[in-house]
Formats: sequence, C-alpha cells, structure tokens
Amino acid sequence: MKICVVGVGYVGLVTAACLAEAGNDCFCVDKDSEKITNLKNGVIPIYEPGLAEMVKHNEKLGRLHFTTDLKYGVDNSLIIFLAVGTPSTPDGSADISAILSVAGKIGENLNGYRIIATKSTVPIGTHKKVTDVIKSKTEIPFDYVSNPEFLKEGAAVEDFMRPDRIIIGTTNPAVMEKMAQLYSPFMRRGNRILFMDPVSAEMTKYAANTMLATRISFMNEISALCERIGADIEQVRAGLGSDSRIGRSFLFPGVGFGGSCFPKDIRALIHTGAENGVEMTIAKSVQQVNINSQERFVKRIKDYFAGREDKTVLAVWGLAFKAKTDDVRESPAIYCIKKLLDRSMSIKAYDPEAGPAALAALDGKIETFQNGYDALVNSDALVIFTDWQEFRNPDFDVIAKKLNKPVIFDGRNLYNPDIVKKAGIEYHSIGRK
Repeated sequence: MKICVVGVGYVGLVTAACLAEAGNDCFCVDKDSEKITNLKNGVIPIYEPGLAEMVKHNEKLGRLHFTTDLKYGVDNSLIIFLAVGTPSTPDGSADISAILSVAGKIGENLNGYRIIATKSTVPIGTHKKVTDVIKSKTEIPFDYVSNPEFLKEGAAVEDFMRPDRIIIGTTNPAVMEKMAQLYSPFMRRGNRILFMDPVSAEMTKYAANTMLATRISFMNEISALCERIGADIEQVRAGLGSDSRIGRSFLFPGVGFGGSCFPKDIRALIHTGAENGVEMTIAKSVQQVNINSQERFVKRIKDYFAGREDKTVLAVWGLAFKAKTDDVRESPAIYCIKKLLDRSMSIKAYDPEAGPAALAALDGKIETFQNGYDALVNSDALVIFTDWQEFRNPDFDVIAKKLNKPVIFDGRNLYNPDIVKKAGIEYHSIGRK
C-alpha cells in the first residue's frame, strides 16, 4: 500500500519504518529540512533499539522516502498518517494547532479520495475538528480514522511489529477493511484489531496512559508509607503482582515517571474533564503523587548533605526518563538535578545515550562522562535515576573505592541491599528499610 506519514518525529519515524518493513511504500514528510536531509544521509534523529537498521534497510530497498514536499506525499499515497507534535499548553490542554495546520494543507492538496489517520495523541473531539478543517478546503471525499499509537520508548519497534492491540476509530466498513489490510502483517498471532467510533478511540489512548501512570504513582505512594512503617516495598510488590487480578506490570516503585506521554496526557485528560464539567480526581492525584515522589527523593539527598551542599559533588547514573532511549522530556532525572543544582551541588553525570540532550536541557550546568565509573572520581555519592541494563550489576568494590564516601541513592531499586552493604556501601533506596 502507498502510505504518507506527516511528521517524522518519534511516532512518525517508527510508524513509517515498520510499515515499510511490512512491504509498504512510505513517504515521510516533515517541514524540518535539516532533519529530512540527515535522514537521507542515514542520520537518525532519535535513539530507539532496532530503528536505525530498519530505516536504512528500507530506504536502500526504495520503500522509505523522505521529503519536505507535502503535496508529493499526498499525491503518492492512499492513507495519510498525521504524526505531528501535540505539546501541552500552559493550561494543560494539548496544542493541536500543528495537526489542524497539516489537515488544512492536506485538504488543499487532495486530488482524489484519501484516508486520513491520526497517530498523534489528540484531545477527545479532534476527529471532528480535523474533518471540518479538511472539508473547508476541498469537496473531494475522504475518510477520517483515529488510530492512536501505543509505543513504549525503548521498545517501540517491538511494540509496532508485535502489538497487543490496534485501535481503529471509524464507523465506515470500507475503511475498516482497508485498515485491517494495512495491519494484517502484524496480526499473524491472531486478530487483535479493535474497531470503535473515533471519539472512543481518542478516549482509549488517554485512559490507557493514565491507568498505567496510576499504577506507578500508587506504588510510589505505598513506598513512602513502607519507609515510615518499616515494610519492604519489594516484598509488597511481589505480593501484589502475584494477584491475577492485578498482575506484575507497572508496579515498580521509583523516583517517578516522565517522558513525552504520561505527564502530557494526564494534563490533557484533566483539562478535558474540566471543559466538560467532570473533575478528574484520580488523574489529579496521580499527577501530584508523581511530583511528590521526585521531591521526596531530592529531599533525602539534600537532607543527607545539609549544610555542605556547595561542597558536594554527586555522580549521577541515568539522565533519560527511562532506559533504552535518549529522551529527557520531563525526565525525573532532569527535574531532580535542577533542584540539586539550585542548592549549589555539582553534578557529574553519565547516560549511555542521553548525555547531549540532558546537557542541553540543563544549559550546560552539569559535566557529562563517557563512562559511568569515571563520573565517580572525587564524587561524594552516586545517585541513580534510570534503570539502564548496564547499571544493574556494577562492580561495587570499584564504586566504593572511587567515591569520596561510599554512598548510593538508588531511585530505581536496582540492587539487593545486603549485597551493597557487604561491599561497604551505605545504600538508600525507595520504600525499603
């Protein structure tokens, strides 16, 4: 099939590459000429396991094309995916101006029937706005589909190629058939396509992300209570996860969630509720607990070094909001580091992929290293923010020797406290004694 993907960011590039891998011809359109030039030269703008190889492979085979010319993409496709950004506005709502702008330009360039599908996370009701904008520009028939993405950063290629489900919001049987054909290569284990109306599809995306965030915040709140009463959150987690009604996913306590989806989508859901006279009490609590989790972790570090903050150097492992990505958007690491910098602490940081992005986000106020152990030299403690695989089984003897004082503040509960203690290291984790 002929596919156009407008917006070659995280969602758009993964979508195009994976659809091309299934044999489709994909035309990637973005107004950023530098990004398009880089992609043509094999420079991938994001880190995602398996993505670079897939992009280069399919471009070489002629199934993946990059252009700044929207008309070219529209002319050469049947299905047009919208995958442009929908950032938060100051009042918490999602800014869909880019979506509506692209929709208008698509309408101006339609020369025949097309299916317009939105991949971006958009507020409930966007389907009608996009439809109205396109209709205001053309009398050529088209159909609109709400097709939200469910891609985890760090596992996005795997999620697309082997999805739990595909949500398709349309009531047109002919469009259902076309979309089912498009996704059939990813349904070899059985049909997991769910058809529904567009407004329900939009709602499903927000509900899913807020539910997952709720599980994280619940565990973080329970971990705070565990610390006070002497319980062990890891044992509690095992007990909860063994209940088949609850399951084990998203029950890891930590320093909080971040990234481009959960925080933004919770804000948008709260705003949508307010617009419609429904107070989203749970969503607001999830949001506040996440802030509390980060503040509590920072306070523990600040209290430990109280009175000598300006003489304290902290080694930090992990800057991305999660492992297997270079994304620092709303990363707990960035939030906490800013608070520590405000107290005149010095930061020496290492992240396998996110160093440059974090350095920019922090205005160059930290020092970054190419090796985690090098960041430990002349540092007064090690602080862990991200659960990269390479952090999970380090040489504790080396850590103890390189630090000025052997202390670890673990925001992801990566280690067995007994093992760390045997290495002579003072260990502070989440929700444990």
